[in-house]
Amino acid sequence: MIRFAALLAAGVAIAACEPRKADPDEVERLVNVVLENADRSADKTIAATQEEAASLDTLAVEFVKLALAVGQHDPAFVDAYHGPADWAELAETEQRPLDQLEADAQGLLISIRRANREGWSVRGEMLEKQLRAALTRIQMAQGRSFAFDEETRRLYDAVAPHYDIAEFDAALSKIDALLPGDGPLSERVEAFRNSLAIPQEKLQAVFDAAIAECRKRTLAHYDLPEAESFRMEFVTDKPWSGYNWYQGDYESLIQVNTDFPIIIDRAVDLGCHEGYPGHHTWNVFLERDLLEGAGWIEYSVYPLFSPMSVTAEGSANYGIELAFPGNEKIAFERDVLFPLAGLDPSMAETLEKLNDLRRKLSHARNMIARDYLDGKIDRETAIELSMKYRLESRERAEQSIRFIETYRGYVLNYNVGRDLVEGFVEREAAKNGGDRWSAFAILLTTPLSASDIATGGGE
Repeated sequence: MIRFAALLAAGVAIAACEPRKADPDEVERLVNVVLENADRSADKTIAATQEEAASLDTLAVEFVKLALAVGQHDPAFVDAYHGPADWAELAETEQRPLDQLEADAQGLLISIRRANREGWSVRGEMLEKQLRAALTRIQMAQGRSFAFDEETRRLYDAVAPHYDIAEFDAALSKIDALLPGDGPLSERVEAFRNSLAIPQEKLQAVFDAAIAECRKRTLAHYDLPEAESFRMEFVTDKPWSGYNWYQGDYESLIQVNTDFPIIIDRAVDLGCHEGYPGHHTWNVFLERDLLEGAGWIEYSVYPLFSPMSVTAEGSANYGIELAFPGNEKIAFERDVLFPLAGLDPSMAETLEKLNDLRRKLSHARNMIARDYLDGKIDRETAIELSMKYRLESRERAEQSIRFIETYRGYVLNYNVGRDLVEGFVEREAAKNGGDRWSAFAILLTTPLSASDIATGGGE
């Protein structure tokens, strides 16, 4: 690019001469002089770029080691790690105290800010936000507390909107009309959904079929490594319904919680969210393209409480409708999964209508979490609000509040994250003929935080 610009400049200079009097030898001399100067300038630019990369590489190594050290105090902090084993062993052996980690994080943050001032890059910007989040979790582990919005801004670069409760009430009225009857609406919804629970002995077959379809649809658009794979386990006594534990080397462990009946629609939801094109696919892309391809060592670790989680959860939720657009999800469930589970396919349409209305209530979780964690409501009120606006039984509502108590503001990544991802994909797709899968791949392989996704950021 520099030599092209130099040639263009030479062309301008040559054009300034009278064409009939231009000496060919003089033209050649002028071109060579311009190119020689351009090469020296290019050498300086390349050297500066290499120095910046080396600086970021060094800072990234220190960030990974810091994240592993934070994980010794905050067990949920490191969600996945597949970097050098001796770094993890060192973190466990050293057991750096929290005050030292805070000082180290602050020093590292100053260094990355200086590097970003000297040469901005999308990588450096994301690394700075990752460090800010790690510093925040260190401070929280020391007992410092933040208001819900401030906490999510520091950790995820995102703030949930404030809500008009009348919109949630309007959705409840429509659900009440869909499932009329006596008793509280949450109990009617719970009874209807439980009637469509997958029998225990059919769980494996239904999930195998659902995940296979999610994978087939993803592979139609993406080339995944031949070695990629996952294994699935059914577990109990967890605050979540499903979880992907990425193992590295393109492998995942997907766990599905069976504390409560698993409703038929959850098979595709979890298959996409935890697997394809959700968490498993995203982690494979990170390892293949950013860690191995670009050599960015910071992507050997996934700090759960970080800006990465907006993309992680938002893309996993949006990936469901990406893989099954329009009526394709309900058609697959009705024609394949309902019969496989021994359920009545005629109930599929009502389930889909219910789910469409329940999606309008998804942000109620943020409202409840914000008020509960900010001390505006007590635990019992939070449970009651979850029963009302999330249409949960008391047992499921208690599990939901246990999730909020465990993961705090992380809840916004599911709905705010999903909305941000949808906006990004639709904007990018509009630029390339409507190809949402290509736009989605850009998101999965570009280090963007919530504010970047909202504005279509990147280099």
